[in-house]
Amino acid sequence: MTTGTPAPYTTRRAVDESDLAACFQVRKEVFVGEQNVPEEIEYDAYDADAVHVIAVAADGSVLGAGRLLHGAGVAAKTGGDLTVGSLGRLAVTKRTRGLGVGVALVRAIEDAARGLGLVAVDLHAQTHALGFYERLGYVAYGPEFKDAGIAHRAMRRTL
Repeated sequence: MTTGTPAPYTTRRAVDESDLAACFQVRKEVFVGEQNVPEEIEYDAYDADAVHVIAVAADGSVLGAGRLLHGAGVAAKTGGDLTVGSLGRLAVTKRTRGLGVGVALVRAIEDAARGLGLVAVDLHAQTHALGFYERLGYVAYGPEFKDAGIAHRAMRRTL
């Protein structure tokens, strides 16, 4: 049932330095602050060429962020398949979890992947988030592994 009221937030591609700064701030809050990921490994060389997506509230505050890696520079993350993108660094602020922001960000990243001509998206999910991604059509493959000391599984969704 639609009520005609606008969504409390929108998702869009990060377009300028202030958008990127907002993405990095959300990642710092979630990964460094909450999950104790060392800050020096949270940001990497992939950030420069990634497609960054943000969720923004009507008041301009950023609720979440994620990124899509693609191309030859990230082939190691996609099994060497240049038609597959790599979704990563998906983070939603603690105060806005449960509002569908994560789902909206994943779908926005998938839309960006389609726009680049990609046919699938891979990701490395923290094991506690497997159900979230499974509900969005991702299928786990391969063994569990540690990244930044946190258990993960590889997952893929064909677009």
